[in-house]
Amino acid sequence: MRVPIIGVGAVASVGRDADEIFANLCAGRGGLGPMRGFDGERYNGKQLFEIDDRPEPGADRPLSGVPVLVGTGLRELRSAELWWRDGAPFGADRLHFGTALRERFGTADTLTVSNACSASLYTLALGADLLALGEADTVIVAGVDSITESMHGLADRVQPNPPTALRTLDVNRRGTILGDGAAAVVLRGEQVRWPGGRLWGKLRGVGMTCDAKHPTAPDPVQVAEAMRQAHRLAGTRPEDIDMVLLHGTGTPLNDLVEITAYGEVFGEAAGRPVLTGIKPMTGHTSGSAGLMSLVTTLQVMATGKVPPLVNLEQPIEEAAGLRLVRGQEAKHEVGMAQVHGFGFGGVNAVAIVEGS
Repeated sequence: MRVPIIGVGAVASVGRDADEIFANLCAGRGGLGPMRGFDGERYNGKQLFEIDDRPEPGADRPLSGVPVLVGTGLRELRSAELWWRDGAPFGADRLHFGTALRERFGTADTLTVSNACSASLYTLALGADLLALGEADTVIVAGVDSITESMHGLADRVQPNPPTALRTLDVNRRGTILGDGAAAVVLRGEQVRWPGGRLWGKLRGVGMTCDAKHPTAPDPVQVAEAMRQAHRLAGTRPEDIDMVLLHGTGTPLNDLVEITAYGEVFGEAAGRPVLTGIKPMTGHTSGSAGLMSLVTTLQVMATGKVPPLVNLEQPIEEAAGLRLVRGQEAKHEVGMAQVHGFGFGGVNAVAIVEGS
């Protein structure tokens, strides 16, 4: 599989578009700030990675013939909260992203996949399948989530000593911090000719597992299997990978499981690729996290700049000997990369992508 990726877009707390996000990530600038969307007196944790103002809408293109696949963890829950508590006008007929997409872009074919924090990588796999089956010649794959008060409240209860920073792979990591975010890519059939535009890279394969062994805790066996499956589908080996974009939630168990599974799959090749992650600067953007990492990876391939893992002061023992990007951006040519997305319920996804 070599599916061309011909367009990218993103918005997060650290930037209003993909270029601004990437520039800030490379500079080590994060979007964590005092919580603005909710009443801080109710919660222990009073910091979030929020988008203050949504970007101004650009010129709309009609998308009536293009399937749009949306991966999300929390769906329209924030709108439902505002309707229930604050009386915001929001009817049941709007409980699907397809309504807004149809009104704005004229889309006729919209599918929402709600697969926890790996949702957008699941939609990426589905988009590639639609192209392979000849069901479409172009597919838009998106991931989106707004921080919901119910999710923040849940995290606040299980993290009574809230983290002041998100510290991926650090011995002093204390948990994750939520963030707003949306990202999208445009996939085009491998045999389809397309004038102009830009080839960002090619999707080689997406490995997926769904073990459902525990409501929240990841299973290291299935996380490792998602990586192996991705390589089988992509026709690649661990030694082909130049960079790994970690899921890296900063939680004690998830980081440990992820890096342990990585070491098991890569074996002697574990010290070859550089490893980094963006959640310490964007927050955990839930269902959009996988695509946010993929868009970042494509920009790394285009520029040779790798954003650092900020807030990483003392790596855990399991990460010893690995090429963690720390302190500041690194210069590294990346021709092949691996992108992780792991979610509650054992919903795991790993994507392999190559440069253009």
